[in-house]
Amino acid sequence: MKLFLSLLFSCLFLTAVAQSDDVLLARQYAASGEKDKASQLYQKLYKQDNETYFKPYCYSLISLKKLDEAENLAKKMAKKHPGNVDYSIMLANIYTEKGEAPKAEAVYKDILKNLPADEGQISMIANQLYQAGNTDYTIKVFLQGRALLHNDQLFSMPLISMYRFRREKMQMAAEYLNILTSNPDYLYQAQNNIANQFDGPADYETFKGLLLDKIQKNPQAIVFTQLLTWQYLQQKEYELALNQVIALSKRQKDNGEQVFQLCQTLNSNEAYDAAIRGYEFVISKGKEREYYIPSRIEILNTKNLKVTSGKYQQQDLISLEKDYQDLLTEFGKSSNTAFAMQKLARLEAFKLHKTAEAEKLLEQAVQIPDLQQNLLADCKMDLGDVYLLNNEPWEATLLYSQVEKGFPNTNIAQEAKYRNAHLAYFTGDFTWAKAQLDVLKAATSQLIANDALNLSLLITDNTAFDSTGNALKMYARADFLIYKEQTDRAVKTLDSIDRVYPGNTLADDILMAKARIFIQQKQYAAALTPLQKIVADHPTELWADDAVFMMADLYENRLNDKAKAQQLYQKIITDYPSSLWISEARKKFRALRGDAVPSS
Repeated sequence: MKLFLSLLFSCLFLTAVAQSDDVLLARQYAASGEKDKASQLYQKLYKQDNETYFKPYCYSLISLKKLDEAENLAKKMAKKHPGNVDYSIMLANIYTEKGEAPKAEAVYKDILKNLPADEGQISMIANQLYQAGNTDYTIKVFLQGRALLHNDQLFSMPLISMYRFRREKMQMAAEYLNILTSNPDYLYQAQNNIANQFDGPADYETFKGLLLDKIQKNPQAIVFTQLLTWQYLQQKEYELALNQVIALSKRQKDNGEQVFQLCQTLNSNEAYDAAIRGYEFVISKGKEREYYIPSRIEILNTKNLKVTSGKYQQQDLISLEKDYQDLLTEFGKSSNTAFAMQKLARLEAFKLHKTAEAEKLLEQAVQIPDLQQNLLADCKMDLGDVYLLNNEPWEATLLYSQVEKGFPNTNIAQEAKYRNAHLAYFTGDFTWAKAQLDVLKAATSQLIANDALNLSLLITDNTAFDSTGNALKMYARADFLIYKEQTDRAVKTLDSIDRVYPGNTLADDILMAKARIFIQQKQYAAALTPLQKIVADHPTELWADDAVFMMADLYENRLNDKAKAQQLYQKIITDYPSSLWISEARKKFRALRGDAVPSS
């Protein structure tokens, strides 16, 4: 008996090894296009174990167009195993290959009709259909399964995946609304995938109808109010977004945190009026609330941004200054209000030209104990700027150097080093300035690296044939006046350079300086003229790619001409492939063209 069993196991083992070799060989034949040889091996394997090798054998027959033979094989197995839909699905595939669509449809309908009332089996059948490439009936099985089990919450995630794969946007969005009813943690995923699938305002409008209907049916579900707020933000309907969050805050009787956070988003989108209204709401909740002081500070910063980002009257600046002063009177000068002190000082120094007051305020700020280190560094650099405005360059360079040494190998240190180099440029010490700028060309901050490269090239280009650098010194004085926002004096100085130093090499630099003045004055359309002249008359000079990028940015963000902006970003890509703006230009070009963001 032992000998018999030993021989039996040996035979089974050898058979298994032989089968394994045949499977590998069959796969190799199929991969190399030798379909007949592969089919013969699969037939052999099927006859040895007709259950295991049914599928590969049947597919091999289909690939050889032996469809009648494949049909007979599938029918035989379906009859033998009437409860296994795998064989029915294969039979339907064969009918489809034969062009007998009604027969295939009848098989699929029969599968639906006889769907078992079991969640696990329904998922398995849907998966088999999906593997067979039939996404239509995969979805129908899931939906029929819901009806059969009387549970509309079932199968939401696989349905979302199917609709997303098929780019059926509204069906996908509707499924997210379905799953969010009981699983609000999917909110971020819903926002991400909806944003990736939707193509424009029309999609969001349709979705809004679905969402409002959901809110009516589930008025207590906060997640839908949050999603509606997000949808308003996508459509830039900022006031409506704020209304939703304020209503939610009132209903929850919270501390205003969500409104405060939304206001940060509104600021980043330049929706200053809405942000101000939001901060006012948080402030109205009372002084004892934790977001009261932050909101008092942020509302002033928002007013600051609103005033300085557009055309303003002197009275606007004076009113804003008083608001800052009132805040500091109410709460005192401390680590909690140092941020407001810094903002007020910059307002006084660069807009109101009260440099003495700004200097005093920043000197007080840097002496505040326990000041957050990054804020301390910013205040010191701003104080250095004010010293520079007050014609105290030695005091300024001392502070810049302190910050650079205090934050080694950081962006803050690089910014301080750049300000020191800029100071040297303003004062005509071009040799020292260029030495610092050449180091900064490798800065980790792309903006600093770009600015350092441009300023270094400006010095190199305009001292190569004029070792005295007299024309450049006059230009640097004009540049300093632009920095001080004394634009009238800056323009007069720029216009005098050609007269005092005829034959200088600063033509494109003067045009760029004038463009910057127009932008500083919010005359965006006027800024296009000198920028266009740079591109037309100096296409290979220092500022050419910068001029193209600046025009693209103006058209996109200030003049509301997205088509022109897209054209100019493309010009950077095609005409200036070595530009430091190339990466940003590509990103903006693709966004304006409407390329979908790859989903995670």
